[in-house]
Amino acid sequence: MQDIEIRFQSGQWLPADRVKRPFVKYTNPMISHGEFWHYSPDNIQPEVSIIIPTFDAYRGGYFLKLLGQINNQNFSQFEIIVVRSDPRQGRAINIGAALAKGKYLLTLDDDTALPDPETFSKLVTVMEKHPEIGMAGGNNVIPKEASPFVRRVMKQIPRRSWKPVQEITDSDLAEHPCMIMRTEEFKEVGGENELIPRGLDPYLREEFRKLGKRVVVVPEVVYHHLPPNNLNKLLRQFYRNGRQAAYTNRNFSQWIIETPSKHGSFRNRLPLCMRIFRFPLRLLRALMTIKPIWVLCEVAYAMGFSYEFFTNKSNERQT
Repeated sequence: MQDIEIRFQSGQWLPADRVKRPFVKYTNPMISHGEFWHYSPDNIQPEVSIIIPTFDAYRGGYFLKLLGQINNQNFSQFEIIVVRSDPRQGRAINIGAALAKGKYLLTLDDDTALPDPETFSKLVTVMEKHPEIGMAGGNNVIPKEASPFVRRVMKQIPRRSWKPVQEITDSDLAEHPCMIMRTEEFKEVGGENELIPRGLDPYLREEFRKLGKRVVVVPEVVYHHLPPNNLNKLLRQFYRNGRQAAYTNRNFSQWIIETPSKHGSFRNRLPLCMRIFRFPLRLLRALMTIKPIWVLCEVAYAMGFSYEFFTNKSNERQT
C-alpha cells in the first residue's frame, strides 16, 4: 500500500456542503462549510470506512502521526474519510458516513494515537463474531512517554483513562476517539445528532441500545487520547465544554444523558437541579482524594456552564 501520508499531502479537498445525508434523524439546518478528503485503495472494496473529523488536519502534529499509525495496521481493507473545518462533529461524522462504502464505520479523533498495529483487525473480529454488539470501543491508556503533567491529568480526571478490560464489557466508555459500528445500523438509528455540540457519545450509545444492541469495550484494544499538555489549555477546554453543555441543557434538555466514569449500568437521566446539587460533592471528593487538577477543571467547567446558561438566558429575555 502506498504511504497514506504521501497520498494525503498530494490529495484534493472537496466541498462537503453538497453531501446528502438522508439517513440523519436530527439534521443541522446550517450548511456545512467543511471539506473532505477521501482515500480508498485501488481495486479494493473497503470493509472498514475510517472517519476522522478535524479542525485543521494537523492538530499539533497528532493527525499526521495518526495517518502513519493507520498505515502500519495489519488490516488493509479500509478507506479513510477526513472531514475538515466543520464546527459540528456530529455533522462531520454523518458526512463521512454518507460517503462511506465499508461494512463498518470506525471513528477516530484527529489526536488519537494507535500504538497497536492490530487495533483494526481486533475490532473487526469482535464485530464479526458478535452480531448483538452495535458499538465497540477500546481502552484509553496512558502512554509510557506521556509527560508528568499529562500523566497526572489522566489519572486524576474521571474517564480520561482506565484499566483495560479483560473480557468484552458492556460500558459507556466506548467513545468516538476509537469506536467501530456497522454502517447499516448507524444509518438505521439516524446517525449522529447534528443539533447538539456536546453529548454526542451518550446520545449515540442510547440510540444503539434502543435498537437492542450492546455497547461494549473490547479487551486488548488500546489507544491513546491525551488531554492538552498544559494547565492553561486544559482549563480553557473545560470552560468551553461547560459552555457547550449549558447550550445543550438550555435548548435540547431531552438529550442530556449521564456519562458514568465506570463500566456497568447507571441512571441515564437526572434533573438539572440534582446535577447542580452534586457539583459541590464532586468538588469535595476531588479535594479529599488530593486531586487538585480535577478541582480546577470542575471549577472551569462550572464557570463556562454558568456564563452560557445564565448570561445568554438573560439576553434572550431582554430581546
